[in-house]
Amino acid sequence: MRLRAAVAATLVVLAGTTGCSGGSPAVESGCEAFAGYLGHSGTSVSMFSAIRGLGVQQADQSWERFEDCTGIDIRFEGSAEFEPELRRRVQQGAAPDLAVIPQPGLLADLARAGAVKPAPATVRENVAKWFSPDWSRYGTVDNVLYAAPYTANIKSYVWYSPKMFRARGYDVPKTWAEMISLSDRIAADGMKPWCLGIASGAATGWPVTDWLEDVMLRQFGADVYDQWVEHEIPFDDPRVAAALDRIGRILRNPAYINGSAKSVVSTSFDQAGLPILDGKCAMHRQASFYADLWPKSATIAPDGDIFAFVLPPIDPAKGRQILVAGEFVGAFADRPEVQAVAAYLSTPEWANERAKFGGAVSANKGFDPANTRTSVDKLSAGVLTDGSVTIRFDGSDMMPATVGAGTFWTGMTQWIKGADTGTTLRRIEDSWPK
Repeated sequence: MRLRAAVAATLVVLAGTTGCSGGSPAVESGCEAFAGYLGHSGTSVSMFSAIRGLGVQQADQSWERFEDCTGIDIRFEGSAEFEPELRRRVQQGAAPDLAVIPQPGLLADLARAGAVKPAPATVRENVAKWFSPDWSRYGTVDNVLYAAPYTANIKSYVWYSPKMFRARGYDVPKTWAEMISLSDRIAADGMKPWCLGIASGAATGWPVTDWLEDVMLRQFGADVYDQWVEHEIPFDDPRVAAALDRIGRILRNPAYINGSAKSVVSTSFDQAGLPILDGKCAMHRQASFYADLWPKSATIAPDGDIFAFVLPPIDPAKGRQILVAGEFVGAFADRPEVQAVAAYLSTPEWANERAKFGGAVSANKGFDPANTRTSVDKLSAGVLTDGSVTIRFDGSDMMPATVGAGTFWTGMTQWIKGADTGTTLRRIEDSWPK
């Protein structure tokens, strides 16, 4: 356990105190920043999420010093079947101590079922101080804060190859119309302009929901977007149909997409953009976290093999609109060590430490973009802190889980296969909880 065992031994005598003090070995080990979390040496906290692979390693690195100084062992695991697995564990009385929940709608379901504990005072104070009211709202259910924001990501990115664009004389589009013109030019040059793959286990279809949310936000504005997400207008409203038809001119266009409906549905989302590197397609709309999915041999930079631009506005007069997502740390236990870990994860200290290992940015007001390690993270941090950008949270994540993580995903999968727009949206509308 690295330094943990050695440091933990010195912390045993400090159990019950409020922090490192005097000339104790803990202070000499550089544990002053963790003084408020002491008193729990020898305990463990389980943490469950949808994060896997490199993301797990980066997370473990981000709280290594916290573990070493406090003696709390954070046992972090991820699953591709996160939502059904979390629900199963909760139902069986085997819930994790903490869960990194990416869907506020799922958080609301679990909170209203009494499974998630209300956030303790330290977490409430941190969220009030370090996060905007919007981000606080996403972790709040029925006026009670249950979960602090964890990390944030930009959903509205289009990945492309700067080297290829430069070689072929393509410019990054600044408007939707320019993006369609570029798509036509790329297709005329004999390359498929768009990569697409929507397979994701039980979550198959979610990449299409992101497309629809982005277009709803850009085409009709934040107010209509909010009304749609909150079901103040029906899911099959004519404006939703118009937005879905707009993305259909890209996603259901055989001249644009590098595959058939069948292959798109069976191609894993995490593999979908890789053909850019082989020159088989030119652009791939996917979130900022996709930076971790490119091969290590690919240079990710504004002049490299791969980089990203923000999906352009449909109406430039409306400014820039960005779709974001994030995770929220909810607790299923209220033991002191669990509260200590939850409190630390809601601080700018953890957010800045996490950024140093790449692949994550934060909406925390104390987040310093200088701590980001990659060019994509710096781009994302700039977007998150740009006050002129209209930001809205991923709509499917905000909807009731039976819709946002259910019929919306499956409906978009059937739509990609050729289902009628009106029928698809009506079925999703009919599934909305009464």
